[in-house]
Amino acid sequence: MQQKIVVLTRECKARRVPNGDLVIIPKDEFVNINQDLGGNYTVTWQGNMLRIDGTDADALGRTPQTLDFPTPQDGRIYYEHVLQALETIYDPEIPINLLSLGLIYNVQIDQDAQTVNIDMTLTAPGCGMGPVLVGDVEYRLAMVPNVKKVNVRLIFDPPWSREMMSEEAQLEAGVFF
Repeated sequence: MQQKIVVLTRECKARRVPNGDLVIIPKDEFVNINQDLGGNYTVTWQGNMLRIDGTDADALGRTPQTLDFPTPQDGRIYYEHVLQALETIYDPEIPINLLSLGLIYNVQIDQDAQTVNIDMTLTAPGCGMGPVLVGDVEYRLAMVPNVKKVNVRLIFDPPWSREMMSEEAQLEAGVFF
């Protein structure tokens, strides 16, 4: 995507990249949209790189992101819905979703506690985007019907490698051999 400067139509929450700190951008401020993937926006404002969630896309003059799931009548959390939500989360530096990148190692659903537990990794142990990605996972999984709590655990064993990427992701990233 080519960078685009827009004026915020309303005050908007954002998270600073890479530490995930909450920032409030006032209405009528200029922001530069650097990336829009998976319904999230990476913007630059006053020299800071920030993430605006897709649910606040209207502040950027865009259509807000919604995850639309049928509400299960049995009160259960469906694994398929969790995967659908994870597929909407893109690495802010690599235009590929976390599942296709192979960053999600384990998904466990505790139906009694209405909790989703995620083990995930980063492309590198020192990756500074960890807090931002964890926040994205927590936010998006909280949209899944019947999810009351999300626990994300960053793990680095086994270490991530490009072989963990789906073949499609490897092709898209140009690392398929």
